Amino acid sequence: MPQSAISKRTRGQAQQLRRAPADAERKLWYLLRSLKPLGMHFRRQAPIGIYIADFAWHAGKIVVELDGSQHAEVRAPYDAKRTAWLESQGYRVLRFRNNDVLKSPRSVGEAVLAAAHERVPTRKDPTPDLSPQGGGERAAASGEGIGP
Repeated sequence: MPQSAISKRTRGQAQQLRRAPADAERKLWYLLRSLKPLGMHFRRQAPIGIYIADFAWHAGKIVVELDGSQHAEVRAPYDAKRTAWLESQGYRVLRFRNNDVLKSPRSVGEAVLAAAHERVPTRKDPTPDLSPQGGGERAAASGEGIGP
């Protein structure tokens, strides 16, 4: 989504949220920043459309959301709508409880890495283009098996 499509209000809210992170957000941000050498560049409080994702890796289309106690029942319908919209934009949404990040950050990091590996296919060597005459690449390179 182009940056110009983000409203000034949403952008301002995101900046405000970045200034006062919760303890779990601070800890997860430290963890996600350590993934940058692996090519995973997350952004904090990233505006996407009318929503603000806690953390977003735009290139890999992954959003990481932290849910505190307020998300349990009251915010569940809103979160479901938001998740559905983000998924319609091609993002995979990962949700973690604040407690999970504070008590077992390693398992949260492993879950993020696993999701990243699912999103980014590994490169494979291309298969050689064999000639229909059965001579393979050597025959094609030497000119054997090619018409008159």
